[in-house]
Amino acid sequence: MDSKTEKALKINEITKGRICDHCLGRKFSKELEGPGNPLRGEKIRNLLRESDKIVDIDAPCYVCQDLFQEIDDKLIQAIIEKIKDLNLEFSSFVVGCKLPLEIIDRDEKLNQNLEVVVEGIKKEVNREIGKLLEKHLKQEVDFDDPQIVIMVNFKRKKPSFKIQINPLFLEGRYLKLVRGIPQTKWPCRKCKGRGCEQCGFTGKMYNESVEELISPAVLEKTQGTGSKFHGAGREDIDVKMLGKGRPFVIEIKEPRKRNLNLKNLSQEINKRCQGKVKVLQLKYAKKFRKAQIKTTSSTTSKTYQARVKLNKAISEDKLKNLQKLTLIKQRTPLRVSHRRADKFRFREVKNIKAGMISSDELELIIKTEGGLYIKELISGDKGRTIPNVSEVLGTPARCVELDVLEVGDQD
Repeated sequence: MDSKTEKALKINEITKGRICDHCLGRKFSKELEGPGNPLRGEKIRNLLRESDKIVDIDAPCYVCQDLFQEIDDKLIQAIIEKIKDLNLEFSSFVVGCKLPLEIIDRDEKLNQNLEVVVEGIKKEVNREIGKLLEKHLKQEVDFDDPQIVIMVNFKRKKPSFKIQINPLFLEGRYLKLVRGIPQTKWPCRKCKGRGCEQCGFTGKMYNESVEELISPAVLEKTQGTGSKFHGAGREDIDVKMLGKGRPFVIEIKEPRKRNLNLKNLSQEINKRCQGKVKVLQLKYAKKFRKAQIKTTSSTTSKTYQARVKLNKAISEDKLKNLQKLTLIKQRTPLRVSHRRADKFRFREVKNIKAGMISSDELELIIKTEGGLYIKELISGDKGRTIPNVSEVLGTPARCVELDVLEVGDQD
């Protein structure tokens, strides 16, 4: 007697002949070619019938209780109708399922008794539903980056399902052309966003932000339920973002529309922003980009233009001393110490150019390693940033105007 027959007989003994072709074939997935577990199960059943070694019993499957019979046209059509009702645009999907624990336990215990390692029943249920949906939807299953997730629940007497719409990610760069606008919505410090007299019952410290200027048009086009803004670092409220802009990713939650004309969308955003903010290079992005642009923001070089006021006049000759600003030891600035960890950072000044505006006013173009606080590089921040502009010029200096010119290497 060969090993397949021995294993089939053992299954027959444990289940008392009550096992469907799906659950029988799954135990032989590494020994028999398909296609599919039902065909494997049928081959094993026929093999044992010919040997008079198996008795067919008209009873529910010991393992799944005939669950696979519930994956029928009625279930598939209900899912398709729900997708149509939601009016979804998507090009990929994946199926998940919830099964009664006793079914999963019986399947796993049978594997243990047989000493086999094969796929679990949930994986086969997902695949069988997915194959039928692929045929009807004309879309493909995508395990890595599905745009919708169809979750089928078999824990009740009648199967039910939910459609999960995964986020849409758009990437671009933004320019901030005016001062006084934060990057993201800033909740009121007093009421924590609930609304109070101090914030005019808006719940916000500032009326608008880069995020709030960009998001509305995107939400309208995608019919999303909400959005989240992810920037590659951020500039202070009183700082402009110029040059080629700062990278950002906007995450749209539960978008019903994904087929966007990004050129027209960019134009619509820029029209609504009224010269305050401008979006460039808008394109589709993957989920990993929202974390990637944040983690690389501290290592990406940045170029700033600063107007600096001095306490006393200096000669132009002293500007050459600024070349001493190379490796900077910087403790967390006082102005952000209430919300940032108090620690020391070492950052490099890659290049600095200086020009006199007047005897007590300078213009500096500074290219630095990401994560260096420029205002404190200029003032010294009461000795927390060493060396600094004030120190090397021999007079207190303060930044009166700051612009970001570039984010990212532009060599």
